[in-house]
Amino acid sequence: MTRTFAFFFLLLALGIASVTASATASAVESIPHLRKQGTATQLIVDGKPLLMLAGELHNSSTSGTDNMKPIWPHMAALNLNTVIAAVSWELVEPVEGKFDFALVDDMLEGARDNHLRLVLLWFGSWKNGASTYAPSWVKRDLKRYPRVQDEHGRNLEILSTFGTETRDSDARGFAALMRHLRKVDGQRHTVVMIQVENEVGVLNARRDFSESAEKAFSAPVPSALMDYLVSNRDRLVPELAEAWQTNGSRSSGNWETVFGKGTINKEDWKARSYYPEEIFMSWQYAQYVEHIAAAGKAEYPLPLYVNAWLKQPGYAWPGAYPSGGPLPQVMDIWRAGAPHIDLIAPDIYMQDFEWICELYHRSGNPLFIPETRGGAVGAARVFWAMGRLDAMGFSPFGIDSAGETNTAPLAQSYLALSELAPLLLEHQGMGTTAGVMVSKEMPNQNVTLGDYKIVAKLGRGADVAGALLIETGPDEFVVEGKGLDIFFEAKPNAALPLIGIDFVDELAAPDAKSSHSFAKASPAWPNLAVRRRLNGDEVHTSTFDGTGLKLFGSNVSIQRVRLYRYPAGRAQRGPTD
Repeated sequence: MTRTFAFFFLLLALGIASVTASATASAVESIPHLRKQGTATQLIVDGKPLLMLAGELHNSSTSGTDNMKPIWPHMAALNLNTVIAAVSWELVEPVEGKFDFALVDDMLEGARDNHLRLVLLWFGSWKNGASTYAPSWVKRDLKRYPRVQDEHGRNLEILSTFGTETRDSDARGFAALMRHLRKVDGQRHTVVMIQVENEVGVLNARRDFSESAEKAFSAPVPSALMDYLVSNRDRLVPELAEAWQTNGSRSSGNWETVFGKGTINKEDWKARSYYPEEIFMSWQYAQYVEHIAAAGKAEYPLPLYVNAWLKQPGYAWPGAYPSGGPLPQVMDIWRAGAPHIDLIAPDIYMQDFEWICELYHRSGNPLFIPETRGGAVGAARVFWAMGRLDAMGFSPFGIDSAGETNTAPLAQSYLALSELAPLLLEHQGMGTTAGVMVSKEMPNQNVTLGDYKIVAKLGRGADVAGALLIETGPDEFVVEGKGLDIFFEAKPNAALPLIGIDFVDELAAPDAKSSHSFAKASPAWPNLAVRRRLNGDEVHTSTFDGTGLKLFGSNVSIQRVRLYRYPAGRAQRGPTD
């Protein structure tokens, strides 16, 4: 009897432990997280992928509850599903050790009331390189919280990465925020991702020249970084690999021994000026951010990312842009130094949008664009980024500006993308999507998708235009865009070189207020219906102009096209036939 009861209680204990472990695993899985699908990385929220149609607010918008009250419904009216907003260390911890999350709670309430998700920006030790969002008790105590010094020994308004007490205080503040979010939002998942710090790096000096920094720069490169370089030598970004190999691929030595002597090149803005100094500062910032990220994830493991202020013409050397920030040429330094950071994101205000996106999509880094231009340019770019590089989100800065309305180009693109999102998310990473973008400077662009060469041409009256293409089956595509023509051509040496249109349907979300019975576009696309069949003047069927789609009109168009192929005809008869 005793053994029977003992065995029974053992089974009961094992069952309880199993249920507890299963519940714990389920709880972790339910937290917003990243998941691979093919070559894409998706943000999973409540068990489903979320395509972030986002906008970032001005830095100080969320510092007052009354200021935000009219902004929340305005964001929803712009067809956003996600808002990116700042949480500043100075307001969260105005007195050391005493935390105030009233503004954070008001943000959660405002977002929820308007059916919006949130990405929070932790403005801790740095924002745009400077330390203006640190609490007063940090700013005023240079002994506990040392500053970066330039090469003349002058203190800058930048907290030094060599301030251990600064790092630990920042980490405690961030951990307190994450602990609070888990308590008040752990079941609701309003907050889906966090940015740690903002555009970090040293401005107005190529690196930190404080006494601690000088000592570290002369010391050997840390073994953790050297081990990463050796283990990943065949996968390093080309810029870092070249600098290391040029100096003999050494496995030890100080920063200049391993990566070379720093020089400046003001003639070629793409040159790597002061590269050893930049690598050195990147490691220091990455290690500092890693400490903060690890403390936060221990409380609530939301996806975390960092963002970068990019180099650009006229500001192309470290110090003119923040030295040590997560730029493309030092992405591997950040990977090695900050493993708790899930992705590295570019803030893109340059004309070279496609080039920058390609750089940040290297080595499997998921593409998320937290700051960029809005307006007609942003409305075109979002199609290209999501179609070409599986971007998980797109976010123009200053979205709460008065100029953004629900009839603006970006709001139109977001509305159309929200309708197409389930289909796009199904195809991300599977090699069945493409993006095109054309402008007055580059009026044509070619891509290949499936068995077709696709030619995009800027439409009349448009300055910039973009489109997203999804191959939904053999000879069938769904195309979304505005202000351009899309032509389909056979690949060279195709057995059936001529292409015709079987049919083109214009798709839209069914109007719940309409009495018209829409035909479903497909059983697999419950959120899309056939608005009308297009033919004649609404498509391209000319032997001379080509076969394809017209994406014109005042609104973004979603069109499904099915093509067919046929032979060129009889060979020309000879004179004796």
